[in-house]
Amino acid sequence: MEGIRRAAVTYYENLPEEKKRYARFIFDEMDENRDGQIDLDEYVEYLKKDNNTVFTDPSMFRALDKDGDGSLDFEETITLYYIMESGRALFCKTCNTFLAEVYFSCFQCFCLDESASTYDLCCDCYGGKKFTDHHDDAIFCDNYTLLGKSRSLALEAPVQKRREVLEKIETIVQVAGLVVGCAAIASSCGCSIM
Repeated sequence: MEGIRRAAVTYYENLPEEKKRYARFIFDEMDENRDGQIDLDEYVEYLKKDNNTVFTDPSMFRALDKDGDGSLDFEETITLYYIMESGRALFCKTCNTFLAEVYFSCFQCFCLDESASTYDLCCDCYGGKKFTDHHDDAIFCDNYTLLGKSRSLALEAPVQKRREVLEKIETIVQVAGLVVGCAAIASSCGCSIM
C-alpha cells in the first residue's frame, strides 16, 4: 500500500487548486461530526451514500489507516481519493483482497476482451493456483510486465492505429481526471498526450 500512498501524495501535489478543494470537500462530507478524523462508521456511511460500496470492507479502511489509530485524517483520505479518481480500485477475483502492490492479470482478458472487466489475482491466489473459473489457455502476467507487453503491442501497430489508441487513452485519462499527472509525466519525457 505504501507505493499507492506515495503515488497519491504526488498526484495530489500536482492537482489544480480546484481539484484540491474538491478533495477537501469530500473529506469534510465524510467527517460528519467535524472532528477532523473519519472513523469507520463515517467512512462506511459516506461510501454507501455515494454508491461506492466496493470500498466499504473494513480491511480497506484499515489499509488506508497508515498510523493504525482507527481513524483517517486528511492525508490518509488522499489515498482513497486517488484510488477512486484513478480507477485503481482493483480486487482479487478469488479472495476479494485489494490489490495494492504487484498482482497478476490474464493477458487475454486485459488486451483482447472488450468487456470492462479484467481478471486480476493477488500473488497468493495466483501462486497457490486458487482460481478455477477462468479459461484454460490463460496467460497471466504481473501488472508491470503487462504494462510493458501492452506498450510493445502498441508500438508494433501501424502508426495510424497507434494514434487511434492514444486518442482513446487520452479520453480515458481525461475522464478519470488524471490529465495533470499525465501531462507532467509527458512533458518530462518530451511526449505529448494533449
